[in-house]
Amino acid sequence: MDTSRVPVNDAIAEMEIPVARDLFLRNLVSELAGALEEVIGLDEAAGFISIVGQRIGDWMNAEYRSACACDALPEEQLSAVLVDLKRRIQGDFYVISEDKDKIVMGNRRCPFESQVRGHPSMCMMTSNVFGTVTAENLGYAKVSVREAIAQGANECRVVVYKRRCEDAEQDSGQEYYKS
Repeated sequence: MDTSRVPVNDAIAEMEIPVARDLFLRNLVSELAGALEEVIGLDEAAGFISIVGQRIGDWMNAEYRSACACDALPEEQLSAVLVDLKRRIQGDFYVISEDKDKIVMGNRRCPFESQVRGHPSMCMMTSNVFGTVTAENLGYAKVSVREAIAQGANECRVVVYKRRCEDAEQDSGQEYYKS
């Protein structure tokens, strides 16, 4: 039977079922992260998600550089770019403080929404995107996710080090370098 010619039943099409592409994709990523965490462990799952996060970071960095028509994003625009890229994917990051060495950010809403809870390996997306964008423009970054919605916190707290400094040396975050 050729199912491409079967009409969609109007009653079914009009049902209030919360299945849309965005929710489907968030659930897909969450379930993939959960399966990885269960099968290979949290550290290894975070490693796999890191690879994807770096690729997404490279892509986003290229998009912002193209939009700004520049070879490197200026340091004074970096925090605005990080906040904006999360805003575009429905996160709610904001700058708590910034100085010559680091940006301290908060986040009230994860782009993965409730699907992130219980899957801390998904925080590697934020770490790698922020780390990749920062390192590709400034040469170095270190990202420390100090609090995470994924781990039950009400908000995330993320520190992005823009250069090596004493605080960065003592923090247990992930380091990134310009490729």
